[in-house]
Amino acid sequence: QVQLVESGGGLVQTGGSLRLSCVASGTIFRFSSLGWYRQAPGKQRELVASITIGTITNYADSVKGRFTISRDNAKNTVYLQMNSLMPEDTAVYYCNLRLIQQNYWGQGTTVTVSS
Repeated sequence: QVQLVESGGGLVQTGGSLRLSCVASGTIFRFSSLGWYRQAPGKQRELVASITIGTITNYADSVKGRFTISRDNAKNTVYLQMNSLMPEDTAVYYCNLRLIQQNYWGQGTTVTVSS
């Protein structure tokens, strides 16, 4: 069983930055694909960014050029650096870890961007 704990959310003004972190328990982190998803009120959860074990990254069009996902296997941690934040980035952000048929989610961290 893997536990994921996110941190780093908060309230920020338009144009500001935040860095989200997600720490995973267990030993499968380095073998897993990782992702950040978000869910805004009244909307479906959507993929924001993902990173493979080979550090190949993928981003939603809405965050390309503003967000950066990275991983530190020595710390069992995945990060999401968010710059130039906009009100439409307001959501609960969730960390995801996948390995073959295993799929784990964190509890979420809230990001609120004020205009």
